[in-house]
Amino acid sequence: MLTTFTHDVPHLIIIIIITIFVPLRSSSYTNSCRSFCGNITIDYPFALQYGCGHPGFKNLLYCMNNVLMFHITSGSYRVLDIDYAYQALTLQDPNMSTCDALVLGGKGNGFAVEPWRAPYMNPAPENVFMLIGCSALSPLFQGFPGKHLPCKNVSGMGCEEYYGCRAWNGLGHNRLGSVKFGSGPPACCAIPYEAIKSINLTKLECEGYSSAYSLAPIRLNGPGDWAYGIRVRFSAKGSEEFCGACEATGGACGYGFDEIRQICMCGNSNSTSNCDSVSSSSRTRPVMVEITTGLLTYMLARTTTNKY
Repeated sequence: MLTTFTHDVPHLIIIIIITIFVPLRSSSYTNSCRSFCGNITIDYPFALQYGCGHPGFKNLLYCMNNVLMFHITSGSYRVLDIDYAYQALTLQDPNMSTCDALVLGGKGNGFAVEPWRAPYMNPAPENVFMLIGCSALSPLFQGFPGKHLPCKNVSGMGCEEYYGCRAWNGLGHNRLGSVKFGSGPPACCAIPYEAIKSINLTKLECEGYSSAYSLAPIRLNGPGDWAYGIRVRFSAKGSEEFCGACEATGGACGYGFDEIRQICMCGNSNSTSNCDSVSSSSRTRPVMVEITTGLLTYMLARTTTNKY
């Protein structure tokens, strides 16, 4: 019986080492919230999975046939890019006018976020919205008789240049309104988003809109070179420190069932701070290692003694 035991000791030692030490080496957590849609990386504060990311960005992104979609109260947009370094994402509205074509009939989404999301995202200051064919009764022109003060260039882009696009060739300015101030609303009115906080074509009584943005302080050669789309700035205000500490300990940033409280997801456990705070079980592991090491030493000594 002793001979059998001593013969099996080396195998027993290997089993114990695998059982004890392998879990130790794989104790680091993986970020189960980071994902991809097409060639776009989805990372904090965004997420595709429920419970991941920042609660201010929940139920915002959807991946459909490898196409990333952004959904808010004003409609759905295709996400062309997420720039995490500059905290900006670029959206495309399929019913938005460009330099090549005007889309009229109020088909465009415009841009309006839910009030509770407003602290986390809004169009960038360098983004210009050019509202097309707005009614004289539009809220844009109320309180500014004869002067249309809300209309102005943004980052060197505006309607005067936009009128030079070929999209206007078959339409003409007069069909939508006057180009000159003082004789009715203009065919196009360029405004920054901050001026009205919502681009709702129905409420503004406009036929269509275009949106363009500037990424560099260089003079472009006319509206044909503008970048058309909606450039949105995002920020998870006040959460950078929490998420940084969470990710530094191998966790993934998310939120709880109340969809308000932020949590740090650490494998099968969650924490309100970071993954180090939920590793109490792993803190007992070094003690187990010491006990196991002593046991293995004793067994090896017995094996050696029995051999001789």
